[in-house]
Amino acid sequence: MTALNSLIAAIDAAPSAVGLITAVRQLAAARDPEAIPKLIEILGYNNPGAAVAAVEGLVALGPVAVPFLLANLDGYDYGARAWANRALAQIGDPRALENLLAAAQGDFALSVRRAAAKGLGFLDWSALPPADQEAGQKQAFGALQVALGDEEWVVRYGAIAGLQGLAQQQPQWRDPVRQLLGDRLPCEPELAIQARLHWAIQSLNP
Repeated sequence: MTALNSLIAAIDAAPSAVGLITAVRQLAAARDPEAIPKLIEILGYNNPGAAVAAVEGLVALGPVAVPFLLANLDGYDYGARAWANRALAQIGDPRALENLLAAAQGDFALSVRRAAAKGLGFLDWSALPPADQEAGQKQAFGALQVALGDEEWVVRYGAIAGLQGLAQQQPQWRDPVRQLLGDRLPCEPELAIQARLHWAIQSLNP
């Protein structure tokens, strides 16, 4: 049995929830691309600690994990889908753009919308051809504008983080983002979101 197979077998044989988390951390630490399918499978386990460890392992593997994540997004398990979108968001590969756009604006699960909205602000635009960067950023801004009006406050929180990230990475978006956040402030009912809006606006002031 190879070392990787032993690590996977340890996950399957984990005697407890805590033991599972330990086993997943060990698999993630191996940083072996062949572990990607198992790490994605773990996102669907009913164990948040194991899912966090699996996400960390996928993020550590970086862009190589992106095609597998996109090909295996779970249309039925919204929890697994939220974890997968969190991994895609942290990796920041723009190949995930279309998925993040759709998820931020239309997924029924608020955890998925939140993860996708935040992720739209932290994509590595330099990985796209120069001709595609502006169009992609416009799409991201439009989706974040929708998410900023989401009925769920956690999604609006993610949208603010995404907009702030976009503006900080791409200075040409500072004025449009600051204007959008300022327009949202008077009609935002949640105090926590009001505070987050103030912080984001202040961070983008000249």
